[in-house]
Amino acid sequence: MTALLLQNARIIDPEKGSDEIGTLAVRDGLISGPTGMDDAQVIDCEGKCLAPGIVDIGVKVSEPGERHKESFGSAGLAAAAGGVTTIVTRPDTLPAIDTPETLEFVRRRANDATDIRVLPMAALTRGREGREMAEIGFLQEGGAVAFTDCDSVITDNKGFSRCLAYAASLGALVIGHPQDPALSAGAAATSSSFASLKGLPSVSPMAERIGLDRDIAVAEMTGARYHADQVTTSRALRRLERAKDAGLDISAGTSIHHLTLNELDVGDYRTFFKVKPPLRSEDDRVSLVEAVSSGLIDVISSMHTPQDEESKRLPFAEAASGAVGLETMLSAMMRLVHSDQIDLPSLWRTMSLNPSKRLGLDTGRLAAGSPADLVLFDPDVPYVMDRFKLNSKSKNTPFDEARMQGKVLGTWVGGKRVYKA
Repeated sequence: MTALLLQNARIIDPEKGSDEIGTLAVRDGLISGPTGMDDAQVIDCEGKCLAPGIVDIGVKVSEPGERHKESFGSAGLAAAAGGVTTIVTRPDTLPAIDTPETLEFVRRRANDATDIRVLPMAALTRGREGREMAEIGFLQEGGAVAFTDCDSVITDNKGFSRCLAYAASLGALVIGHPQDPALSAGAAATSSSFASLKGLPSVSPMAERIGLDRDIAVAEMTGARYHADQVTTSRALRRLERAKDAGLDISAGTSIHHLTLNELDVGDYRTFFKVKPPLRSEDDRVSLVEAVSSGLIDVISSMHTPQDEESKRLPFAEAASGAVGLETMLSAMMRLVHSDQIDLPSLWRTMSLNPSKRLGLDTGRLAAGSPADLVLFDPDVPYVMDRFKLNSKSKNTPFDEARMQGKVLGTWVGGKRVYKA
């Protein structure tokens, strides 16, 4: 494998918390010291930012079952163009990834279709129906890195506790969706005067706090490793802080859309802004940004959820939830950087280092011996987002026609360049 010497780079190191001009050497797919690199291919980064590749937890790839929405091939292209080097895929496929055989199919398809690292999650219960525990042990041996029923929240507390207790015995990570399903059913917006004015079915932010309270209590009872996929309200943040202060093995993520958009962006019933959970108030959004900056929120994800045109071109309350985010994640986060709400090392801590640590991966670092999963980007270049230029098969992005800053110039996975602007 060709040795690389990336010179004159603005190196963003989330582990050291540093942002400085320097040189990074790569040999045999790993980051190495700069000595003995006479045979290296030299790349002048021209002062642009060089950081660990993004590790994105919670990506929906619609194989098996809905390949017309997103395939591993198209998702891999989108990830590479967005600086994402590892995607952690959700099991909410058709059928659900709840058996070793389905998991093996997904792993083979991913390996054949893309150079991006693909780590599958598996369902916590069979069919994500919340009744019968999936074969967690066999699935873990087959390569599942975490277990989740995604937005199909298990309502049987006894059954949920059994799943977490068994996962705890195996050291498996369980990812929950903290929402009370009864309160959230049929909701398209967050309860507010705006939702009432628009006549949209809504849900109180308390539904998230109730769901998180339940999950924290069961995690404490069973000793399970637990991660909340999306915490999006200030009320839930207070509960999360209390659980962490108590020393529980609990972490939490949030989505790029909840950090950069609010409920008013729905505007004239624009269904590309319909996501799950629904967009929150501006006060909640600001609280989330502060929680990311302070480290209370551990992980930022794209929550990439492709939907076809037919499922989005419906009345807002009937339209499918979800937005694509693999390719727009980096540019969207630059909004917070340019508004001085967060610095680049702290941002990459949540987008690369922390998710790697939570999953027990050796990625997300720039230390010698770490995999050379890298992204080179210009944080300042402006452009107007055109959804039809996205690599994803589905084009349901809320950032269509938005003015953005920050573009990926190059992406490497294990020292191999997989994207060049």
